[in-house]
Order: sequence, then structure tokens, then C-alpha cells
Amino acid sequence: MISDLVLVLNCGSSSLKFSILDPKKNKKYLFGLVDRLYLSETYVIWNYKNKKNKIIIGDYIKHKKSLKFIIRNIFFKYTALMLRVKFIGHRVVHGGYKIKQSVIITDNIIQEIKKNIIFSPVHNPINLLGIVAAIKYFPSLSKRNVAVLDTTFYTHLPEFSYLYAIPYIFYKKYHIRKYGAHGISHAYVSQEAAKMLNVSINTLNIISCHLGSGSSVTAICNGVSVDTSMGLTPLEGLVMGTRSGDLDPSIIFFMHHVLNIDITEIENILLKKSGILGLTNGITSDFRDIEKNYDSNKESYRAVNVFCHRLSKYIGAYSVLLQGKLDAIIFTGGIGENSALVRKITLSKLSLLNIYIDDNLNNDIKFGKQGYINKKNTIPVLVIPTNEELLIAKETIKLFKKT
Repeated sequence: MISDLVLVLNCGSSSLKFSILDPKKNKKYLFGLVDRLYLSETYVIWNYKNKKNKIIIGDYIKHKKSLKFIIRNIFFKYTALMLRVKFIGHRVVHGGYKIKQSVIITDNIIQEIKKNIIFSPVHNPINLLGIVAAIKYFPSLSKRNVAVLDTTFYTHLPEFSYLYAIPYIFYKKYHIRKYGAHGISHAYVSQEAAKMLNVSINTLNIISCHLGSGSSVTAICNGVSVDTSMGLTPLEGLVMGTRSGDLDPSIIFFMHHVLNIDITEIENILLKKSGILGLTNGITSDFRDIEKNYDSNKESYRAVNVFCHRLSKYIGAYSVLLQGKLDAIIFTGGIGENSALVRKITLSKLSLLNIYIDDNLNNDIKFGKQGYINKKNTIPVLVIPTNEELLIAKETIKLFKKT
């Protein structure tokens, strides 16, 4: 019997992943990636029937143009495969306080995602582009689109974790609280970690590090998230590609009152001109570039060390939230999966927790490999390539089974 397939669109801040897969068989028929968005030599790579393809589609290409390219030049090209697609799943970063689980996309859901743009100005508009494009170009599937949200993984955060120490009225009336992000990725790697460690997901205690253009750390206790580095928006937490992460709020007051910078420009600075890009003095936001120049360029050296310092502090802090039992530390995402340098520098600061890596194992893990990188008889450290698309596809199928 031929299974129905799911088309998945995962529109991230600096890349666009896509796949057509059978979640029951965990089989990908087509998958690919648009990378280096907003940078020179934006390219798309895809794999179909074990044949790899790559095309440079231009310089500084944005999401809308890249979506149109992959739909017209890839999806429309494989007509027989597209005829088997019965559902479309989308990653959506922020569902706010109303959307607490995966949902079939309706006009009302689209309006709710739009309302939450204020909480995720970098991501939700991009997620909506994918949704609008899917409805436009695949009208026969217009009522079979599903939104799978990052924030739903954090709906059970304890109150003492999600509340900010500001007047409580701001939470009650305006729903200002920690919502988190990257929940789809953290959920997936936690399930994979449970398999690798041969423990029940319900007893799993891990610290999961999703490191990419956007980065976050999540503490998972007994299989449930109990804290995460991202907050009301994906701006809080770790140093990221172009986002500042944690900072003293008074910096904003200083920039506005003393430096006379408009509040809109301050927002633009913190979201699009900070992080790795800011630390390298505007040279690059791509971690591959700064890692390559770590030993020879002071800006790259500075950026890597600030990134790893912040990451190690979060891992150390979250270790106290796991009821005295840390089963493993997980690295995932483009940086987490591929940067042996980041893993080495970060974990070298955590020997107090009995965390020691094996350099040979660490250097060998990259380009989609999965495995352990710790020394024997120390806390397990796992590198697990994330597969948000598979989890999105499973959620999509599950939702339509219920209807």
C-alpha cells in the first residue's frame, strides 16, 4: 500500500528547509535546504533519489524569492511525487498564549500567528510566507496545512520559570511571560536521546543545546521542559547570529536617552546587527566563517569565546534544575552538530560537573553524524542531528487522524 506523504516547510531565520516524507516509515523522498539567505551566494541544495543537486540562486536572496524558486523549480518538477502529497506541515515559532498545540491552519489561525509577530518579529512573518505560498501554489491542499509550533513544548513550564519579576498585572493582562523557542528541535532530540541512552522519555534528564543562527538551551526534567533560555521572544538568551541575547535592559535606555537612537532602530540593532555579526564588527554572522578564522582573526576569536562563555554558563545553571540527575548534554543545530571547536571550548569550562570530552570523538562528529563525544565514565555528551521536519510531519499526520 502506497502511503500518503507530507510536504514540510521549515522557514528559519537564515535558512529554509524543505522535505517530502513518509513519517510512518521515516523515509524522505526529497529533502533540501536554501542556505546563506541574506548573504552572498545564496544557494539551494536538494536530494532526490540519492542524487544531490546544488544551484546558486543569487546574492542576498530573501525568503519570499527562495520559496518561489523551490516551488517552481523543485516541487513542480517532480509531479508524480507531488501527487502523493496529502498534507503540508509548517514550522511556526510563536503561538502566543492561545495556540498551545499543533493546529490545522484556518483564517483564524493565520490571524493569531500575525498577532504574535510582535513576539517573534524575525520568525513569524517568515513562517507566514511559507503558509501563504503553500495555500497559493497548492490550492487542492489549502485545508490540509498544519502549524506545528515551537512554543507548545513549553506550555508546561513551572510558574517560577516562566514569570518575569515585573508587576504581575503585565502577565495577567498582557500575557508577558517566557514562551521559549526551538521547541520542535528540543522535543525531537530528547526523544532520540532517550533511545540512545536506553531510558524512558518520562525519566530523561538532559540539557539540550540547539545552536545555529538562532540558539537556545533547554533543561528537560523527566521528559518535560522546566526552563529555557529564550523568553517572551527569541531575542533572550544565548549569543546568536545577529541577535544580542541577554543584556542589561538599561542599555536600551542609554541608547535611547543618551545616544538619541530611535526605539525602532534599537530593535533593529538588537535583532539584526548584534550577536556574532556585532562581535565581529559587522564582518559576518555565519559561524562557519568565524570558526575558520578563529586562530588568525581577533574578531573571530572574540566572537567564539563570548558565544562559548554564555553557553557554558547556561549549561552550568541548568544542571541544578534536574533533581540531582543529569543523564546527558545534547548538541544539535548547525553549530551544535558541526562545530567541534564550540563543543570543546564550552565543555572545557564544565569539569566541575564531571564533563570531559574525547578530542578524537569530538573532531570526528560533523556533517550529519550522530554519537557520543565524552570520555569514558563521565557525563554522556551526545551530538544528535535535529530533524524538525520529521517531527512536524508526524504531528501533521496525527492531527488529521483525530479529525
